[in-house]
Amino acid sequence: MLNITSIAADAVNDSTSLNGTFDAAERGSLASNTVTTRPVVSGTTDAEAGQTVTVTLNNVSHTATVVSGAGGVNTWSLTLPNADTLALNHGNTYSVTASVQDAAGTLEPTLSRLAAMSFRNNFWQEAIEISRRCVALFPQSAWAHWNLAHLLAECWLMEEAESVLKQAEALAPMPGAPSLRAAVAGKVGDVDTALALYLDLAKSEGVGSTYASSAAMSSLYSDTRSAQQVADLHRELFAAWGEGARTRESFVRAPRDGRRLKLGIVSADFHHQHPVNIFMQPVLRELDRSKFELFMYFVGDTHDEQTALARTRVEHWVEVAALNTTQLAKRIDADEIDVLLDMAGHTSQHRMQLFAKRAAPVQMTYLGYPGSTGVPNIDFILGDDVVTPKGCESLYTEQVLRLPGTVFCYAPEEDYPYPAYDAKVGKRTLTFGSFNNVPKLTPHTLKLWARVLQAVPDSRLVLKAPSFSDEAVNRIFSERLVALDVDLNRVEFRGPVGLTDMMAEYADIDIALDPVPYNGGTTSLQAMWMGVPVITQMGSHFVSCMGASFMTAAGLPEWVAKDDDDYVAIAQKMASNRKTLLALKKGLRKRLQTNPAWDVKAHTRAMEQALLTAP
Repeated sequence: MLNITSIAADAVNDSTSLNGTFDAAERGSLASNTVTTRPVVSGTTDAEAGQTVTVTLNNVSHTATVVSGAGGVNTWSLTLPNADTLALNHGNTYSVTASVQDAAGTLEPTLSRLAAMSFRNNFWQEAIEISRRCVALFPQSAWAHWNLAHLLAECWLMEEAESVLKQAEALAPMPGAPSLRAAVAGKVGDVDTALALYLDLAKSEGVGSTYASSAAMSSLYSDTRSAQQVADLHRELFAAWGEGARTRESFVRAPRDGRRLKLGIVSADFHHQHPVNIFMQPVLRELDRSKFELFMYFVGDTHDEQTALARTRVEHWVEVAALNTTQLAKRIDADEIDVLLDMAGHTSQHRMQLFAKRAAPVQMTYLGYPGSTGVPNIDFILGDDVVTPKGCESLYTEQVLRLPGTVFCYAPEEDYPYPAYDAKVGKRTLTFGSFNNVPKLTPHTLKLWARVLQAVPDSRLVLKAPSFSDEAVNRIFSERLVALDVDLNRVEFRGPVGLTDMMAEYADIDIALDPVPYNGGTTSLQAMWMGVPVITQMGSHFVSCMGASFMTAAGLPEWVAKDDDDYVAIAQKMASNRKTLLALKKGLRKRLQTNPAWDVKAHTRAMEQALLTAP
């Protein structure tokens, strides 16, 4: 009998082995050169009953279960199958290894997966608690600390994220640390630092680096770069991505006469609260199926009831998150897609390299990214007369197609009760507000808003963003505002809540202030829907003209400033006539509901026309 007499179980993975030459004494009796007594491998272990021992004989593995033994010493045994006993003839060498994995050995990766799954399904608080528990159980695990740091940053808890990252680095080198620090810098409003870090990372990795997209996205927030400089940076970052791309002529498609256009959408974002989902669900509902055969190439890993709803509205839903660029391109070509529509740009889970190599004869970008992608072989971008005015061509690598009204049609399917703007609202302290994410609150923006508070001395300012659940971020922005001579008694910081509750909070706001240069998109349209007009400033590229587009389309061009001085003057003027302001607030949703720019059926028809005529 082969014996391995004990296994130490103090470490996560414990093993022991025996090597030698099998002799006749161990072999048992022979009959026709076969083994009649199958060897038994056995041993003792400190592992708990019910755990599994893996026994490997000459590279073939089997398992045995630990059972309770006398005197508190647990045992295990394995009778080898016939196939293995045949190798144990006299004189043959053998190598037997037995190993047991402590139950704790499976716990860390299990907890990490559970935390990631919780976060993907919008249980972010639960995800953080699971990750904290993982760190508590495995205080010497660098990766447990790294996973927690990354999750904290994703959940806008910046100070703790930085602290936990330092703990991870003390345990082991963390190759991802620079990118996490760039993300943290961006989320506390230090855009220039974030951009510099991402540019360094992109340069170090070379062509195809995902950090190029992070740098591009960061540049949109910059106070210090002109619109042309932002456009030039995009071109510089992505020009090489198109090398070796297919030509439009290389795609073979059936003549369009008498058949529907095959439209493919590439997106990861059809899930709760994401702007792409909010704007596109009504469009999917209204799309003319007699003209379009719709394919959704879903590259995301978050699925919820909104994902399920989108799936019912799409003729062909294809889960492709696991496919690489080459595989996805082959699938799209096999489906004979005519027009491929990107809805991510350089945001998370994008597939820009797919578009750069060209996966369809006509490629277009819309909604997910507020400006030119700079990516070769994206033929068209959808805009409007304000965000993409005539003469803006030097800012785009794509050809601009302009939709009527405004570029984004906000027609929510959720019912958000309209606030009761009664006489008391007109008499309360006038409240300015911004529900935009912290990266948009640039030094220029804060300076501008400080001037607004000075011009309207009895007013207050509500700043609401996910980052403001972090006291450290509140402290940072308090210091920045104090440096601008803002009395903090007039400022209120609010953290995140669910979408329905967030919409209800607009009842507390009299006038929304649009940040510069990166205007509010979804947040501004939500404010308007809830009866809050927006003071905005006309900028010089897509991202800084969105507010002007919305307010102009709503028939409220007097709320659009031409420069900083005009912005402050408009705030002062609108705040001074509370009666007129209250009347506007009472009727703002009805104004939008009767406006063609907020008619999703008309918007969808315009989109369809652009898609049909683009080829």
